[in-house]
Amino acid sequence: MTSRWTGFRSPLKAWIEMFLAHKRSLGYRVRTSESVLRLLDRFLVEQHVDTLEVITPPVIEAFLASRPRSSPRSFNQLLGIVGRLFDWLMARDLVPRSPVQTKPRRTTASRLPFLFDPPNARRLLDAAGNLADTHNTSHRGLTYRTIFALLYGLGLRVSEVARFRMRDVDLLQQLLIVRETKFAKSRLVPFGPKMGELLAGYLDRTPRVGANPPIFTFRKCQPVSAGTISTIFHELATQLALPIPDGTRPPCVHSLRHSFAVGTLLCWYRKGVDPASRLLQLSTFMGHVNPSSTAVYLTITTELLSEASRRFERWAQPLIQQVTP
Repeated sequence: MTSRWTGFRSPLKAWIEMFLAHKRSLGYRVRTSESVLRLLDRFLVEQHVDTLEVITPPVIEAFLASRPRSSPRSFNQLLGIVGRLFDWLMARDLVPRSPVQTKPRRTTASRLPFLFDPPNARRLLDAAGNLADTHNTSHRGLTYRTIFALLYGLGLRVSEVARFRMRDVDLLQQLLIVRETKFAKSRLVPFGPKMGELLAGYLDRTPRVGANPPIFTFRKCQPVSAGTISTIFHELATQLALPIPDGTRPPCVHSLRHSFAVGTLLCWYRKGVDPASRLLQLSTFMGHVNPSSTAVYLTITTELLSEASRRFERWAQPLIQQVTP
């Protein structure tokens, strides 16, 4: 049985609290970091470590060994949080050096994310639209079709869509308001006439009560959860038996956000737009802190390589003509 949490008690108590407060002030959600640092704090107390000077590399290695992680990614997350705490302490001259000397584990080459092309996206939306109602869920097909259309068409996070309420939809100005999302930021997401027509039709056909009810709800004023949306997605993806290329992960609901990012890049190439000049706009639209976060989503596909190659050929052709005798 896990003992009830009563606060940090190790020699790092005050510094951990200051570190977490600093991260929160920058807009970070620190739930995972706080959970890991609670484990570190408890370990230090159990090992009777009573001063900062006693926290040496062997102590940190013993802590990491006490929290076995089977996957390199999970281990590196644990290591990274502890390392960032001590880096923060070093930057403020609170410790002379970091006791975190353990190297990150090497991760094997990860598989590429599954990307929905327009035909497969239409298959998914059609399958969602055909979902039958149950005894306590009316308009089930229309609801999930609208949800997946927003995820694919606007690149939203599933948690963002699940939390939408009536005040967050402005059909007149064609805007969605995403409130207090990742990094505690809010943003405006514009949409086009087709998406506006879809949302207006959904809202007209689905009754709801209250001053500011959830947009997507089946039971009174409770919004549909992100976990439920993910479960329905997996059921539909399994039914569709979508072809999965070699080296690609099976589709998940987050694949729709990946597909939006790559589809946007491909559209820019085909329209002759310089993607580098627009990446900041895409980053802002998707709610990222900086373009480097967006770049993670930009998986190189055969179509993108073809478009990039054609663009290079058009750029290089005048130079080739100049040097060709």
